[in-house]
Amino acid sequence: MRRWNGWGDDTVDYPLPESAAAILNEWVGPGTPLQDARLEDVLAAVPDSRLPQHPLITTEPIQRLRHARGQSFPDWLAVRYGRIPTYPDGIAHVTNDDEVRQIIQFARSVGARLIPYGGGTSVVGHINPPEGEAPVLTVNLGRLNRLRRFDETSHLATFGAGIQGPDLEAKLRARGFTLGHFPQSFELSTLGGWVATRSSGQQSLGYGRIEDLFAGGHVESPAGALEMLPHPASAAGPDLRQMILGSEGRLGILTEATVRVTQLPEREDFHAVFFPDFAAGMVAVRQIVQSKLPLSLLRMSTSVETATTLALAGHEVLIGTLERLLSLRGIDEGKCMLLLGFTGSDALVKMARKAALAITGEQGGVHVGRTFGSQWHKGRFHTPYLRNTLWSLGYGVDTLETAVSWQSVPAALDAIEAALRPGLADWDEKVHVFTHLSHVYPTGASIYTTYLFRLAADPDETFARWQTLKTAASQAIVQHGGTISHQHGVGADHAPYLPAEKGELGMAALADLSRRFDPVGIMNPGKLLDDA
Repeated sequence: MRRWNGWGDDTVDYPLPESAAAILNEWVGPGTPLQDARLEDVLAAVPDSRLPQHPLITTEPIQRLRHARGQSFPDWLAVRYGRIPTYPDGIAHVTNDDEVRQIIQFARSVGARLIPYGGGTSVVGHINPPEGEAPVLTVNLGRLNRLRRFDETSHLATFGAGIQGPDLEAKLRARGFTLGHFPQSFELSTLGGWVATRSSGQQSLGYGRIEDLFAGGHVESPAGALEMLPHPASAAGPDLRQMILGSEGRLGILTEATVRVTQLPEREDFHAVFFPDFAAGMVAVRQIVQSKLPLSLLRMSTSVETATTLALAGHEVLIGTLERLLSLRGIDEGKCMLLLGFTGSDALVKMARKAALAITGEQGGVHVGRTFGSQWHKGRFHTPYLRNTLWSLGYGVDTLETAVSWQSVPAALDAIEAALRPGLADWDEKVHVFTHLSHVYPTGASIYTTYLFRLAADPDETFARWQTLKTAASQAIVQHGGTISHQHGVGADHAPYLPAEKGELGMAALADLSRRFDPVGIMNPGKLLDDA
């Protein structure tokens, strides 16, 4: 069963090696495990629903609790300590477009606010009910999970928007196809959520981001229905799909999505290369992507992230052998790891591998084969479970990401880490910070930074620590011309920084668009746009 106060299935854990306690102590100090709130106590605090009865809506406390928060750091604080300020007043489980229309009409008639809900994996506050006198109704789309149409000739597949990643891939792979969209939240997140937040999968270099894969779909809004046909291309005015991509539920509820799929590759290999320093690795990555070699993944870690990954992996004999091998090649303390993914026909994989490794070799990279790449691929959806383990040991961990041009990557990366590393000096606390380039493009790259710090005994103090770090890093991103979000969306946490990216006219246009689709203002208020 899915955890109510953490990540993922409650039967899955992420054990750390015996050496982890000493490592964590060295990085930020000894952690103090804290007592979580009990489920029965949290359920007892759920207030009465403000909604009248409706046959599609449940007001059970456990359902309202499970839909009350996502997976952001503030969400974890609220749920772990039972300090949840607001709950949805009811949960609607819809099965078709007609029921979605019924729920929208019901919400209008009773003055309720609507929150579309996919997998509940948002890390920026997308699904949190707003405060206020108006009741809040969360619309769970999980029953919209069927493969509705499959066009093998055109390589198009149409799904209900509530289908989760593993189910989507299973239905495609049974037909010899794949979408190739693998965000780290893949096991829990949904197709509709990917579209609504402009998600990016780990192999987007080969398969494309969700905006490349989303061909069309159906939206139900308070103003009516929007049908977007899956044309291969069109010059008939602005592309309406772009309004829905990244709209975060402000315009309506996406009930169906048509996506461009790809035949399953003949071969897929993941390799690792180690560089003497990050600068050399970054040059190699840029040259590979600008050469347009057909890779599906390039993931470049800084020296601190490389050391962190190796330290928490265990496998001391294997890593010891690796480090002795690299030392003989002149790669030692500052070593940085690059993961490369090769996907396609056997001939294409061999060609791309040869060309890419030639480039990495020119920059001093040492190819160490497939062991580390295969291990990453095998456990890539397991990593979020580490948050549960660290929390139980008294440590908090969070991530943030941006994207900038290649020219700006070094300065932006340094500025983000410089903002985080001393960020808790006022509390005399240390922060462990590490980064990788998670997605790359011919013109630039995304910067994905993780930061680890100790939880305080007082949840309010822990929140203050997180808020200080998040604010400092977000300001550094904006000051260096980065997007406030490359793949996590805006939600509530990033909304204050969106005007710096969109400008006054751009924000006004988004507000006008929201009023056109939602003239009564009931769709996911407080997300993406400031409703004050």
